[in-house]
Amino acid sequence: MKSILCFGDSITWGYNPKNGTRYPPEDRWPRVFEAAAQGRARVIEEALNGRTTATDEPTRPCRNGLAMFPALLEAHAPLDVVIIMLGTNDSAPCYGLTAGRIAFNCVALIRAVNASLSGPGGSTPKMVLIAPPPLGSLNAEMSLLYSGGQATSRGLAAAYDSIAKRFGISFIDAGKIIKVSAVDGVHLDREDQRKLGQAVADVVTPLL
Repeated sequence: MKSILCFGDSITWGYNPKNGTRYPPEDRWPRVFEAAAQGRARVIEEALNGRTTATDEPTRPCRNGLAMFPALLEAHAPLDVVIIMLGTNDSAPCYGLTAGRIAFNCVALIRAVNASLSGPGGSTPKMVLIAPPPLGSLNAEMSLLYSGGQATSRGLAAAYDSIAKRFGISFIDAGKIIKVSAVDGVHLDREDQRKLGQAVADVVTPLL
């Protein structure tokens, strides 16, 4: 059985925009993907609310994805596939990042995977880079964090696509498959969690 690491933020964690709880496993996209793989893969959900690609969060520790990534790759090795889906939090204006800068932070994550030798027998795992869906119409709470970041989030797909082509890894533009919830404009409704999981299965299962 293959081992797959899903490295992400609250979308991968399964944050329910209606009440802030976590969706049950069967409604989170990594588990939907695992079910679609029909026993061929063990999926590891390595997700954390507020996680960024490579930027510290001053009010919450351990959110810097790049700082945590090498240890997590080693902890979960051997890994056949590593899926990275980050960037929504980086779009918040408080970080002052462009879509291009966020994409280059993903380069650092990709290089961390290459350097980790965390694949079977010390090889390099295959990788999939997912651009999160763009921010939508924000509710009052999410406006406090993300208002003004919509344009940045819309630029992530094209920037990530360029990076994926540069490194020869698989790419998924989630914005072409799903949309963020009308409830908060950031997270996914249950139906779109499931749609994303199936879409990931369509791309990743052939890699197995």
